[in-house]
Amino acid sequence: MVMQRRRWIPLLLLRKLLSAAICVIAFMALFSVHVHIFPSSKPNDHKFNDMIHTSHDLQSWTQELVPPHLSNFSKVPLHISKTQKLNGSRGNSDYKKLWKPPSNRGFLPCTKPTPNYTTPAESRGYLLVHTNGGLNQMRAGICDMVAVARIINATLVIPELDKRSFWHDTSNFSDVFDEEHFIHSLANDVKIIKKLPIELVSETRIVKQFISWSGMDYYQNEIASLWEDFQVIRASKSDSRLANNNLPPDIQKLRCRACYEALRFSPRIEQMGKLLVERMRSFGPYIALHLRYEKDMLAFSGCTHDLSPDEAEELRMIRENTSYWKIKDIDPIYQRSKGYCPLTPKEVGIFLTALGYPSNTLIYIAAGEIYGGESHMAELRSRYPLIMRKEKLASIEELEPFANHASQMAALDYIVSIESDVFIPTYSGNMARAVEGHRRFLRRGRTISPDRKALVHLFDKLNQGRMTEGEKLSNRIILLHKRRLGSPRKRKGPISGTKGMERFRSEEAFYANPLPDCLCRAEPPHVNISHIVR
Repeated sequence: MVMQRRRWIPLLLLRKLLSAAICVIAFMALFSVHVHIFPSSKPNDHKFNDMIHTSHDLQSWTQELVPPHLSNFSKVPLHISKTQKLNGSRGNSDYKKLWKPPSNRGFLPCTKPTPNYTTPAESRGYLLVHTNGGLNQMRAGICDMVAVARIINATLVIPELDKRSFWHDTSNFSDVFDEEHFIHSLANDVKIIKKLPIELVSETRIVKQFISWSGMDYYQNEIASLWEDFQVIRASKSDSRLANNNLPPDIQKLRCRACYEALRFSPRIEQMGKLLVERMRSFGPYIALHLRYEKDMLAFSGCTHDLSPDEAEELRMIRENTSYWKIKDIDPIYQRSKGYCPLTPKEVGIFLTALGYPSNTLIYIAAGEIYGGESHMAELRSRYPLIMRKEKLASIEELEPFANHASQMAALDYIVSIESDVFIPTYSGNMARAVEGHRRFLRRGRTISPDRKALVHLFDKLNQGRMTEGEKLSNRIILLHKRRLGSPRKRKGPISGTKGMERFRSEEAFYANPLPDCLCRAEPPHVNISHIVR
């Protein structure tokens, strides 16, 4: 009996050890499980970096975090190591060549008014403004109208956003911009009110289309003289109504304060935009690609390269039926040869490859719906499969408040573009100019402006078999863009030989490059020799 008990003792001990081991393994497994949470419809609920660990690859992230109907991105066969983000660490040898921002050459923002600047003079009347165009065209116009209100001593009524343009966006000013911040930030410059006083609503007013690119004399004399007969002046358009150059320093600095400090997006847009940036940054540096290959742009410009005859005819009909687009008959071959057409998605892929960006580069498409959809995106995606959009980064619920509002969706793209490591516009339109100028002002990342005219000739050689992709093409394209990386430089004046309106039109836009008016070289610190230890 005693011997039998002795035999059982080791077995009992072994059983207890096995049970303890099983418990420890189960306990460890429980706490090592990676729990995935779908993004909340409220961006504040969770920090995106808390949702995903860098030990999981981008493929598993998109499979579990992206809505099912937008999960094509999850099919990309990419795996990321536990210790490495996309494109390598910041210490990667390619970082300097591909991602490092250009030197700011000592330039810093300088928007404070001069010592002679005074508070707003007594208002002589009210300036109503009807903005026109898309988001960035309206942004520039609003900032110009702030300056015009200052010049003519007007009280500015919060501008009315364009609801009749191609996008038919019903957004009001406060839906897109932070109205209270706008009013209070400019209180020492211009008096701004939300609505015209009720007693003046039925007052006779003059509706005036200000002459494009006008200077001080025009506004101080011709426009200000209207106060003698009217209490309310309504500007029927706001785009390009103020000269780019030859204005007093305080007016130029006011334009910058309005654009880069006062005119910020509404809190909910800012919040959502920052969340999108955070989600992109989770995987390292990224390119924001303003792929202006959209129906309205192609129809407006008359560019049909690589489109089918049916697609070209559809765009021609849109142009023909849009009354406020004045030019109807356009030669698409001539447009492209002069660099007036946006790069196609296929051309963008060749361009990025030649610059040296690897296939695992993360790209954010800052644009609306690409014309032709996947049929035109396939070649770009075959080179760069990691292509993201708002709809891939956020859930349907998160984007629902901004849906069907082109200006608000464009504002989200604007924020992600401003914060990107590299910004590349495929066309020099309003958004390209606005983002480029804002990034110059903030000294943010590198902005690569494709030389479309030169690139078209290279792309044609490729198509004709007179050149192949490789080191020779890469060297040509890199050399072409060596000085097109967004470093500070003086704003370009008009093209020599141009006259009249064409002369003003050829100037570099103020908001594309606010130097020298709003960027100044930092002075070296003053050395007090009395403090030097002998």
